[in-house]
Amino acid sequence: MLREQALRQATRTLEAAGIDTPALDARLLLQQALGVSHASLIASAQAEMNPSQLNAFNTLITRRAAREPVSRILGSREFHGLNFTLAPDTLDPRADTETLVTAALTLAGGQQALRILDLGTGSGAIIVSLLHALPSAEGTATDISQGALDAARANAIMNGVSDRLELVQSDWFAQLHGKFDLIVSNPPYIPDQQVENLSPEVRLHDPHLALKGGPDGLAAYRVITQAAPAHLKPSGHMLFEIGQGQERDVAALLAASGFTNPTAMPSQQADLAGIIRVIVGRFPG
Repeated sequence: MLREQALRQATRTLEAAGIDTPALDARLLLQQALGVSHASLIASAQAEMNPSQLNAFNTLITRRAAREPVSRILGSREFHGLNFTLAPDTLDPRADTETLVTAALTLAGGQQALRILDLGTGSGAIIVSLLHALPSAEGTATDISQGALDAARANAIMNGVSDRLELVQSDWFAQLHGKFDLIVSNPPYIPDQQVENLSPEVRLHDPHLALKGGPDGLAAYRVITQAAPAHLKPSGHMLFEIGQGQERDVAALLAASGFTNPTAMPSQQADLAGIIRVIVGRFPG
């Protein structure tokens, strides 16, 4: 079978399975099966696939048709211009979370020598992206999962920031000491009862520990906002990623813990759909 024929057939298979981007996904998986670039695939569209290549490709397509995300199949995800290896204990980083990185860099305002804490780091996408953009900053990242920390360590090494990143196995602040200029977190924020309504790509493949935010989705925010002031320098900032419609509740939690003017700025901190994704609070100290 020609490569272009296999690609068309796979696209139809994924379309029938209800995949939103069947042509793109099929093309990425064919590149993976063949070990070629997009440009090379275009140039060799008329090449014959040998049986082992076709079998490998069909296996990948079967996995995608069963709603395993392409990033999980490939084992990596691009985030904020960098590449990140995924693991079963980590969320699949999404474009929504890039707004948190953008907001933190905006607050950094060109300051380089910052101490940054990332709570619940997962793959390390947030802290590694920040340290990569701020070459003089130092970071600490926590996660309760050792598997997630192992993935974050590998990603920090791969992206050249491991010498400036400390990784700590901790339930939020439990094992931490010292104060930071910025604290960032993308905590679990899905109400427990809503997890079963998520897409199969998320429900079946992202760790539920990183999704479930308690009965109202705010459990982690309550814990973090209460403890954060003890770990922030004067005029330090706390930045959260939030779920849709949570901005008022999270802003109220920040205000109750002494943060001034908790703010969501849609122009800078909304996702591509215009949904507010980031809340920022300043701690006066």
